[in-house]
Amino acid sequence: MSPPASTSSLFSLLVVFLRLGCTCFGGPVAHLGFFRTEFVDKRKWMTDAAYADLVALCQFLPGPASSQVGYAIGLQRGGFLGGLAAWVGFTLPSAVLMIGFALGLASLGSVADAGWVVGLKLVAVGVVAHALWGMATKLCPDWQRALIAGVSCGLLISPSGPAWQVIAIVTGALVGRLWFGTVKDQAQSVAATPVRRPGWPWLALFFGGLLVLPLVAFGAPGSWSVIDAFYRAGSLVFGGGHVVLPLLDTSTVGQGWIAQETFLAGYGAAQALPGPLFAFAGFLGASISVGPGGVGGGLLALIAIYIPANLLILGVLPYWEKLRSLPAAQSALKGANAAVVGLLAAALINPIGLQAVTDLARGAFALIAFAILKFTKMPPWALVLAGAGVGALVF
Repeated sequence: MSPPASTSSLFSLLVVFLRLGCTCFGGPVAHLGFFRTEFVDKRKWMTDAAYADLVALCQFLPGPASSQVGYAIGLQRGGFLGGLAAWVGFTLPSAVLMIGFALGLASLGSVADAGWVVGLKLVAVGVVAHALWGMATKLCPDWQRALIAGVSCGLLISPSGPAWQVIAIVTGALVGRLWFGTVKDQAQSVAATPVRRPGWPWLALFFGGLLVLPLVAFGAPGSWSVIDAFYRAGSLVFGGGHVVLPLLDTSTVGQGWIAQETFLAGYGAAQALPGPLFAFAGFLGASISVGPGGVGGGLLALIAIYIPANLLILGVLPYWEKLRSLPAAQSALKGANAAVVGLLAAALINPIGLQAVTDLARGAFALIAFAILKFTKMPPWALVLAGAGVGALVF
């Protein structure tokens, strides 16, 4: 973990992630594509291998993978405050919009099929395709890793749940350990980052929350019940995003805190917004009949659902940075990184591509977005704005 950053560096981190929070459409896998373009291609903050290592780690942990990757990048760049700046920047835009919907903006109706939203989804296809191209050329340079990526893609191309993602990455790591265990690849070696503070206290806090909060909520219902419900949802979900919905439905609709129709209306609105789907918790916290409600309730639910994921990153990242420098871990990570490429390829096909590219015109739109990223220096945020405008005209 890096030492504390200066005020100017923290502000720069906040601005970078705030812009990403305003322009990252398309779900968690698309977010990872935007992140790679920003931090690997543009800013050179990390290599493709280091980025894929981080993605693989966050796929193993409960919580929203893209938000955890962003939080981890913030930690590495600016310490604890850097992680906080990254999380606030990436989460704030969608959180403000979701709480706004809860306070009355939902009456505007569904915009999921609006032309500008179609354009944004197609730009996301181009962004993911561009990220896949870049990662595949660097992380799958030989037939062994290309094979791992292909098998991983085939395993994950049909909806199969987040457990299969973990299985694919673990299998890739095991195969990589066997195939590359005796191969010395200096280009892939990674220097260990000094662990300046232990991770175990954060892990103790994570598990302590799971054990203590239900008891506190039982003795003092109200706001503590809200914290407990959303903390558990953030702690027990693997795969993030849409996977958290059943837990949130059980915790809110199932307890009579909110009507099913309101729950679905908020979820529908979340599909048209940038940033992490976990910001849906802000809508629920502002709408439920328990706790403070309104803006305070939205913030309470939002913080509670994200705390577990961030505690896990704080607890695991110091050990991960040391582990990934070991030769045995490096050979395993070669296979795991190839599996991550396959995971990204599978997501590009289904659901991102199949849901967004429904005819030739939309396919051409996505292809043009990919070509712009590949052959020009147009920044992704500008492409997002252009995609929304053109989409509104064309679709």
